[in-house]
Amino acid sequence: MMKCSSDNSGCTSRCIKIGLLAVAGLAVVAWAVMLLWNGLLPDLFSGVRPIGYWQALGVLVLSRILFGGLRGGFHSHWRERRAYWESMTPEERQQLKGRFHSRWGSCCSSRKAEGAGTRGDADDKPSGSA
Repeated sequence: MMKCSSDNSGCTSRCIKIGLLAVAGLAVVAWAVMLLWNGLLPDLFSGVRPIGYWQALGVLVLSRILFGGLRGGFHSHWRERRAYWESMTPEERQQLKGRFHSRWGSCCSSRKAEGAGTRGDADDKPSGSA
């Protein structure tokens, strides 16, 4: 999870904007579910009544639990990224780390992410070296 540093107001505003965009996106998706439900299902099936906004949000959460699982839906994405990372040369890895750090390192960082980065450096070394 991102941690906004208090000394950089640009980072704080960026983190707040990302959070607001996520909340707004969820609100728009719930509103779309409500409109689709109310526009389609009462006409297609007898006995189905229109739903409100909070019920639509509940349907969205329920569908996520039933069809998406509780752990997240990007497991295959991260497996592909891990395979790509392992196929890179150490020089390519350093270039990628440098680009990531130049873009995000001074703004949104956490000690956990820095610790993960130091663990990743050990993986960069060939297995045969001491």
